[in-house]
Amino acid sequence: MQFITKKSIPRRTFIRGVGATFALPLLDAMVPAATALSKTPAMGPKRLGYVFMPMGCDQSRWTPRSEKSLDKLSPILDSLKDVKNDLTVFTNMELRPAYPGSHATSNSSFLSAARAKPTESSDYYLGTTADQVAAKQIGQDTQLPSIELAMDIMQIVGQCDNGYACVYQNNLSWSSPTTPLPAEAHPRIVFENLFGEGGTREERQEALKKRASLLDSIVADMNRMKRDLGPSDQAKVTDYLDAIREVERRIQKAETDSKDNPLPDLDRPVGVPASYADHARLMFDLQLLAYQGDITRIATFQIARETSNRSYPEIGVPDPHHPLSHHGDDPDKIARMSKINAFHVSLYAEYLEKLKNTPEGDGSLLDNSLILYGSGIGNPNVHDHTNLPIIVAGGSSGGMKGNRHIRYDKPTPLANLHLTLLDKVGVKIDSFGDSTGMIDELFQPLSV
Repeated sequence: MQFITKKSIPRRTFIRGVGATFALPLLDAMVPAATALSKTPAMGPKRLGYVFMPMGCDQSRWTPRSEKSLDKLSPILDSLKDVKNDLTVFTNMELRPAYPGSHATSNSSFLSAARAKPTESSDYYLGTTADQVAAKQIGQDTQLPSIELAMDIMQIVGQCDNGYACVYQNNLSWSSPTTPLPAEAHPRIVFENLFGEGGTREERQEALKKRASLLDSIVADMNRMKRDLGPSDQAKVTDYLDAIREVERRIQKAETDSKDNPLPDLDRPVGVPASYADHARLMFDLQLLAYQGDITRIATFQIARETSNRSYPEIGVPDPHHPLSHHGDDPDKIARMSKINAFHVSLYAEYLEKLKNTPEGDGSLLDNSLILYGSGIGNPNVHDHTNLPIIVAGGSSGGMKGNRHIRYDKPTPLANLHLTLLDKVGVKIDSFGDSTGMIDELFQPLSV
């Protein structure tokens, strides 16, 4: 371990065990003495997160009822009421590069604001996505420049959607126009990428057999280090380690339970929680831990994939999602689709509440993060890429003003939002995709 001999310790402090490396959360002892004396607010690093929701939504149940604020949330967004002061909802944003319109281009254009090359082969071409533009600049200061997560196995190859290769539908993040970054859906692999020390899968499995937990090998060193910290920092470290241990326990339980399941979901990796919600919560919690330990500052998460045929019997929707999204204006089908929309948003809301309740510096993880949630499709019945469902949360430490509904009179490029969020985390570029400018009002007081 890196021994602590002074009250002021480096921000990048690690505790190393056998096959494990744990970065610490931001502690009071890491704040420079000059900052404390000048009463300058202690803030954590700036982060960017993206949560992708597939296949659009029922706009009539999505759009906030109040014109400029979120005082009257819509049915789909109601679960966000406890964090509405940290939110901005946008109406009438578009992804023009996604036209002529498909599920593949909804996914590929969402973070790239670029037009995918129509091809069914390996000569695909898109653009560098916003998360990777950020990772190239602010991701170099962390153990992992970025993490890419998903809920489904993305192994479909060939042609997936109206002349577009499956690569466009499988991958949300691209580090260059020709380099897609596969997302990981297995929480065990994500956990060991965050806290393990690498090696082959076989080596990691062998190491796992020799210990019950990654945390076991650092307990003595961690307890020794905590004695040199103040009571507040001791509590932070304890809470952080408890959260890591709880996540690992849930992963272990899912792996044990999966052995008793003879018919796993073909889209779901073996060894993940049987419940969709439990799996999603676990993936969200892994992102939170990655932010808290400053393991990465950039994350993307496909909460479900485009054309997913997953059903949601736990909320009373046994219909497969994709056919339901092509509802033909049938009100019963639209109502069931909106239940899925609300369910997905509720999981996002739980994640935001956890970020908000996790202290960091003089604020919270949510204050120091900008988390975009949305879809590349507006009305899924017609593959429309206009009037997208878009939310941005967090960012108060950087001046973002919440409890607002920004409604544009005419379709406005989603790329403008990407450009603005990049700017707010310190990535200064002149344009992005089909952007036409920044969204200054996102960080200005609301005028009524």
